Amino acid sequence: MTVTLIILLLSVAGFVVGRPRADVVALAALTSLLVTGILTPQEALSGFSNPVVVMMAGLFVVGSSLLQTGIAPSRSILRLSHGRETLTLALMVMVTAAIGAFVSNTGTVALMMPIAIAMSHEAGQAPSRVLMPIAFASSIGGMMTLIGTPPNMVIDETLTAHGYEPLGFFAFLPLGMISLAIGMAVMIPLSRALVRKGGSARGGREEKSAESLAAEYSIGKGVEVYAVGRDSLLAGRTASETDIRRRYGVSILEIRHRSQPRRFLTSGRRQSMPMQDKVIQVSDLLYLQGDKDMIERMARETGLRRRKQAAGVGFYDIGIAEIVVLPGSRLVGQRLRDSGLRERYRVSVLALRRHKEVPKECLADERLRAGDTLLVQGTWDDISTMGSDSASGWVLLGQPREMAEKVILDYKSPVAVCIMVAMVAAMVFGGDYVAPVTAVMVAALLMVMTGCLRSVGAAYKTVNWESIVLIAAMMPMATALEKTGLSAMTSEWLVTTLGDYGPVALLCGVYLTSTLLTFFMSNTATAVLMSPIAMSVAVSSGASPLPFLFAVALGSSMCFASPFSTPPNALVMQPGGYTFSDYLRVGLPLQIAIFLAMA
Repeated sequence: MTVTLIILLLSVAGFVVGRPRADVVALAALTSLLVTGILTPQEALSGFSNPVVVMMAGLFVVGSSLLQTGIAPSRSILRLSHGRETLTLALMVMVTAAIGAFVSNTGTVALMMPIAIAMSHEAGQAPSRVLMPIAFASSIGGMMTLIGTPPNMVIDETLTAHGYEPLGFFAFLPLGMISLAIGMAVMIPLSRALVRKGGSARGGREEKSAESLAAEYSIGKGVEVYAVGRDSLLAGRTASETDIRRRYGVSILEIRHRSQPRRFLTSGRRQSMPMQDKVIQVSDLLYLQGDKDMIERMARETGLRRRKQAAGVGFYDIGIAEIVVLPGSRLVGQRLRDSGLRERYRVSVLALRRHKEVPKECLADERLRAGDTLLVQGTWDDISTMGSDSASGWVLLGQPREMAEKVILDYKSPVAVCIMVAMVAAMVFGGDYVAPVTAVMVAALLMVMTGCLRSVGAAYKTVNWESIVLIAAMMPMATALEKTGLSAMTSEWLVTTLGDYGPVALLCGVYLTSTLLTFFMSNTATAVLMSPIAMSVAVSSGASPLPFLFAVALGSSMCFASPFSTPPNALVMQPGGYTFSDYLRVGLPLQIAIFLAMA
């Protein structure tokens, strides 16, 4: 018992200090329990095969797929609020909580934070008033469903491990709805005290996205979409044979092949670069840029049909990036048409910037100089290859592969929503036929197979492995606490101290203990440690374990008075310009209000 207690206290100290990382602390504790013989190898490694751990990994993939496909209702919020600050905040809190019920709270804040900042700037309001409430709302939303937050799944695992029926998918919904109502009533008035805070509103230096580059160079403005019919003069001809740039001054920015139903399981939208030897096919969509009258004339003469659809340039397979020409580069002094960039790297130069000016006339005849910035277009892989050429004499700005992973695959959003709805339906109505972990694994696999994530590698990157290892390594700690009698001793102390005051006092004791621990360590680790203790308290007092375990989930998830208790709290601290006292000013009253309501 003494050795287990020492290991536990050292683990808590490591979580509080924050060094080394939480997952390393958990692995060190697990290894110590294994080396000292307190746990057998089978017991020590049981957490890594636990369904909760596997399900959490799958949920990271599912949640990230929803983010990747751009399911974010920012326009609807602006339309409904009509620019009114308080109403905008209320809608943001409700939307964040709704998303947080199905996506990890960290992922939810990562999605909503840039939306909140952009909306605040557009309305001339302070982002600091919105950021902290949406961080709290993501944790509150997690209390609405079984998969909303890790502590919910941890207590469900504790119940089933002791022979009780598993919790339903919406078992937490009444608590979550009450918490959300209290949260809105408390947060919205108190958030006014945060307006005076400045904040960077950006969270540090931000690399340019493909969309921002396109806007900066006015790429995409005046773009028209035309379809190639069977009677078109362009069908079956290469881009060089059309000669439309010389004859009409019109550029083909992109050739997009129309998707077929059978391509449901593919990962891209079949975009092609307008290379000189690229054959234009029937039903292709041509994204044309140039003078509108000349585009219409060219379309009439070549038999193209105008498409009535949004003509925004997409960056699904084809991307753009900036390169800076260095002194001594072979490009210096060459005309752009003679640079060989298209032939060697299969990229096109869309624009050139020189001393903050962007020449647009006769771009191909411009002689390049040192310091020129070129906006190049190509597949993301080709741009990456171009940037890795060490003897090139230029510098590629940004990381193309990372930029590609940030591109919103909005055309896949209906697929992602269908998969998400099917997963939830299976978890709600599957009963004994479909285990929750099965539904999540199938959904995660379908998200990858249908292209809601760019690649399998991107799916692996979405998983927060630190959280996975932390939970898997800490779960056997509960076994060690039970084997050595520490759980029974702690529960006996709680029962002896508070038992005379009734079960409500015991329940409050479990809740407050969970909350106190979450001030100093992650909510997941708190839930793992407190769940067996709460179960022992319930058994010792002869009460149902359900309210005690719910108290653990609530106490560990609803910690708002510290910026370090949950990842969302920490995530908004720097962009909002918050201090520790700000969390006490807004978070502590909210925490007390929820505690009083639950008691």
